Amino acid sequence: MTDFKSLYPFASHWLDLDGARLHYLDEGPRDGPPVVMVHGNPTWSFYFRTLIPALAQTHRVIVPDHVGCGFSDKPQDYPYTLEQHIQNLERLIAHLGLRNITLALHDWGGGVGMGYATRHPETVARFVIFNTSAFFAPAIPAVLHLARSPLLGEFAVRGLNLFVRGALVWGTSQRARFTPEVRAGYAAPYDSWRNRIAVYRFVQDIPTTAAHPTRATIDAIDARLHLFRQHPMLILWGADDFVFTVKDFLAGWRARFPAAEVHVLENAGHYVVEDAHERILPLMQAFFYQQI
Repeated sequence: MTDFKSLYPFASHWLDLDGARLHYLDEGPRDGPPVVMVHGNPTWSFYFRTLIPALAQTHRVIVPDHVGCGFSDKPQDYPYTLEQHIQNLERLIAHLGLRNITLALHDWGGGVGMGYATRHPETVARFVIFNTSAFFAPAIPAVLHLARSPLLGEFAVRGLNLFVRGALVWGTSQRARFTPEVRAGYAAPYDSWRNRIAVYRFVQDIPTTAAHPTRATIDAIDARLHLFRQHPMLILWGADDFVFTVKDFLAGWRARFPAAEVHVLENAGHYVVEDAHERILPLMQAFFYQQI
């Protein structure tokens, strides 16, 4: 197996959540302003590795792996729901005693992070948004509907690992960057049927109808997003994302946060940090500097 560890030179930390261990990174000065980076599916903290070293020069950078993802435990009988992931993030941030937080959110991290923020607005200072959502939009690609199916979808996602493999192809506009080492890093935590349980459960948890249990969670988050209309927000969006599209999802963020600083990054896809980290990092650093 190709070794990816040189790309991920970070110390591991753990928090026990009632028997399920949550893995997280904690880089930079402990008294630095905290940045909490929240990943989606099917990635893990590895996704943010290109940003962490530079940001950790001035900030305390916290990057959890959701339960079921990355180096966190992958229990087979577990409520892999948006609500549960929000509660897990709440417990991590309370455990670390973080205040004045910058939330950096991607994919499912939008719902998880904004779920936390709307419940603890007094702890959050600013936001960095990457190709994500924290509100309902009906634009769901057919491939995701297929991946949700209980027989064919589960076999494709957990058996053949097509969701992880497919994302490494269709989630990027810069395929040359996905070297064997990078691909190995993304795939390493999801190397068996058992270890791909959360990948499948995340797909199942997409609230495509009003009756889906997670729809109420998303709608409750959306109803409180107005609390942050005056908060500094930097939106960095991969233009080529066919899931979180400019038309449906970036437009939703713009409508809710008209004062946000927005950069649409051409030649970047859903894995926007992978595709454009050298463009993203100076924008984030300038944004942080402006808020001092």
